[in-house]
Amino acid sequence: MLYLYAKAVHIIFVICWMAGLFYMPRLFIYHTEAKAKGAVAYEVLHKQFKIMEKRLWWVITTPAMYITVASALVMLYMNPALLKTGWMQVKLLFVAGMVIYHFISQRMMYRLRDERSTWTSGHLRIWNEVSTILLFAIVFVVVLKSALNWIYGVLGLVILAIILMLLIKSYKKYRKRRGEEVD
Repeated sequence: MLYLYAKAVHIIFVICWMAGLFYMPRLFIYHTEAKAKGAVAYEVLHKQFKIMEKRLWWVITTPAMYITVASALVMLYMNPALLKTGWMQVKLLFVAGMVIYHFISQRMMYRLRDERSTWTSGHLRIWNEVSTILLFAIVFVVVLKSALNWIYGVLGLVILAIILMLLIKSYKKYRKRRGEEVD
């Protein structure tokens, strides 16, 4: 029964962690684009974004990551045979990528806070998709448990991401030609 409680906690806090990882780069984009609003507006927005980012990061995102990892360790302790399965090893590799993504995002937050970020909003939009690709990869591995099937799933996702990026770039060019404001 403890295993099922750990699994439920794991699922709940993965959702919380991912919500934070999805929203944080969006805040980074808005924070970066605030510089174009003028010095007075930027000063106000910069202070507000620092507060929002700090709260999201330290109240939701980071605690959720630690609870996610802790509940996973409980499940692996209770069922160590999982560590011998190929799909779990691949999943853990992608999870390691997600943890690295988490800490790189934290460093970005600090750089924005200190006004030392060199990333453009375009770079941040691409960065925002990394967590999505990692999440899809993890879910495909867990659900399909077959190397060939999850490889096809992730490959399809990468192709879809490329197509979406090309469509977004095309739409941006179209809006620019029409003289609309492009973000």
